[in-house]
Amino acid sequence: MEPTTTSDPAPAHTGDQSREQWSSKIGFVLAAAGSAIGLGNIWRFPYVTGENGGAAFVIVYLACIALICLPYLLAELALGRHSQKNPVGAIRAVAGRTPWVIVGGLGILTGLFILSYYGVIAGWTFGYIFKNVASPDTTFTEFIATPWLVLPLFVLFLGFTAAIVQGGVEDGIERAAKVLMPILLVLMLLVIVRGVTLEGASAGLSFYLNPDFSKIGSEAIVAALGQAFFSLSLGMGAMVTYGSYLPEEENLLSAGGWVALFDTSIALLAGLMIFPAVFALDADPQAGPTLVFDVLPGLFQQMPLGTVVGMLFFLLLSVAALTSTVSLMEVVVSYCMDEQQWSRSKSVAVVTGAAFVFGFPAALSQGISPALGDMSWLVGEGGVLGATDFLGIMDKIWGDISLALGALLLCVFVGWVWSTADAAMEIRSGEGAFAPGTARLWGAFVRYVCPLVILVVVLNAFDLFSYFGLFD
Repeated sequence: MEPTTTSDPAPAHTGDQSREQWSSKIGFVLAAAGSAIGLGNIWRFPYVTGENGGAAFVIVYLACIALICLPYLLAELALGRHSQKNPVGAIRAVAGRTPWVIVGGLGILTGLFILSYYGVIAGWTFGYIFKNVASPDTTFTEFIATPWLVLPLFVLFLGFTAAIVQGGVEDGIERAAKVLMPILLVLMLLVIVRGVTLEGASAGLSFYLNPDFSKIGSEAIVAALGQAFFSLSLGMGAMVTYGSYLPEEENLLSAGGWVALFDTSIALLAGLMIFPAVFALDADPQAGPTLVFDVLPGLFQQMPLGTVVGMLFFLLLSVAALTSTVSLMEVVVSYCMDEQQWSRSKSVAVVTGAAFVFGFPAALSQGISPALGDMSWLVGEGGVLGATDFLGIMDKIWGDISLALGALLLCVFVGWVWSTADAAMEIRSGEGAFAPGTARLWGAFVRYVCPLVILVVVLNAFDLFSYFGLFD
């Protein structure tokens, strides 16, 4: 069933009309962009770009955002606003008590488990604000293997997150986003200005801004798809939940477009922060995941005012991580409030406790507990897609496989069960135009193009392309 070409009446909303709402469009955009902007943008995007050829990879990444992620983002937002519910309640509102509700449940579990180990990594970033002043000679490996540092930082970051979520949608999440996101942008600009003024920074700018498409192969394209997809927090129902707090009259096209634009801009700025400094100080842009925690602190020490720049950098990384942990927690809290009829206070307390329980072994697995650091005794020598430590296994299962699988199933649900016709009616119900031709094109992408592309991401999450030698 395709979207109709007439101006259909808006579908009736199925949720509680007394539900908390964003007080303004800018509040929603900053909060939703904050959900998407996190370590994936500022930590992962630069090193994936470095591993895949620089500027040419960035262009492929931008195409993936525009053609795949934005249409899918609108689908999640439309489902959330239509139902006024969390992912489980949203699917139940549309499809009733069918097995599709399991997809919403998968999103809730994904949010909880990612929160548990993401909070550990976020704690590291917060600790690094002070580490390079108090103990600059301590290596990253030593730092994350020190229990009296790692565990308190993890608890502290969960506490920050819980305090914001406890405040509610308008007074907690939205108010924090209006403060944190401008701070993030200002800090990034300060670090960029310092980096691009270093002698030799032009080589980094050339690597990042002058594309060489001979460096782009099938592996780089799939990497761009995965990075574009994960950078917008899609697949776990965060945008369904945040969309459920949107007023009925809000322009979904505009709101979704601004979220994607803001998120992508921050990722691009992250590259401008890192590559000029990396090249100016003769570091390796392909250093991989260690680029932020191992390579950059050493670079900062070589800069004039390097200690200050380093503190600013890890402060902004902590701010980005906090806006993401807030959305991860809110997904699960919203479920507890909607489906279990718990108060926000009880929901926040239970979710925080559960995140600590699952995050505790993740914190211990990075050099503190040998049994958790190498779990081949449980998962075999090959681990889970190569991961043998507890944190790595959690990331493979929930951050890679579950997130991609959840997005694929949600996309199929919106396109084929709810139908793009009804979803398009929901998008048209707010302010702004959604022309019939545009609606049909969007519907075709959501039903056919997006599922096929997301299926590629799912297969890559299972490492099937490498297994069959397709990238050799």
